Amino acid sequence: MPPLIPDDDIAVLQLIRSRRVGPASYHRLVAEHGSARAALDALPEIAAQAGIAGYRPCPEGVVHAELAAGLRAGARLIRHDGPEYPALLRQIDGAPPVLWLRGDPAWLSRQIVAVIGARNASSLGLRMARGMARGLGEAGMTVVAGLARGVDTAAHEAALATGTIAVMAGGIDVIYPPENSGLAARIAEAGALVSEQPPGAEPAARNFPARNRIVSGLSRAVVVIEAAQRSGTLITARNALDQHRDVMAVPGHPMDARASGCNALIRDGATLVRSAADVIDALSPQDAMDPPARSGARR
Repeated sequence: MPPLIPDDDIAVLQLIRSRRVGPASYHRLVAEHGSARAALDALPEIAAQAGIAGYRPCPEGVVHAELAAGLRAGARLIRHDGPEYPALLRQIDGAPPVLWLRGDPAWLSRQIVAVIGARNASSLGLRMARGMARGLGEAGMTVVAGLARGVDTAAHEAALATGTIAVMAGGIDVIYPPENSGLAARIAEAGALVSEQPPGAEPAARNFPARNRIVSGLSRAVVVIEAAQRSGTLITARNALDQHRDVMAVPGHPMDARASGCNALIRDGATLVRSAADVIDALSPQDAMDPPARSGARR
């Protein structure tokens, strides 16, 4: 395997934006060829061997347009091989090769806990999300969520005073849902907005599961507050388990469908939590003290 050679932003973006290249194949190609530039040069031949004739990588002009759009949006590009890239996220399978960020990248290296849950959360669920996020923030932790309606929104709002990270399914300049535009602006001032999609990209359905893996990948632990049995929230919880993160859940009434996912997680071994204090107690002493570059799994 050839030694890795430092790349520039153009080569990295060209490779990840090329057809049929996703995060996993990006990392494999760079490992095999030593650099994104070398992988780009090899792509047409690799495609031809796979029976794809006339393959062309992403044009440089497309990449220049993306970089210009990111600049207009007030965002910065963080590469997988750069010092500002979060250490925990770098460890996951298929880690995003690039992140667009609005805000302070220092938030990505803090002690991060995800607080997520149902979009159609109950009033009690929203109250729990606010109390959980506020308590974690006051304990020195940074709350991450997906800027979705319901629990995510409540958690972000409650953690604004102490810092929060919103991971987006669309471009860094495309706020979804639209009613959270004001909240997103405040998060950019008091925390960070993050996306692996190019600026201007609409939040397509296929991007939400990808967004969820970043939420869990950034986190020491994932706290679930209200989730149906079939929901994006449980996808995030499954990602967390695959990434060797702690999964914690707030129990709910057995007759409430919005609590069925949380109750099932607890039945299957997730840690039962009722408050931020429970989350802090459940984290290992090392986690509670500082954010080292490791990810112990505990269920």
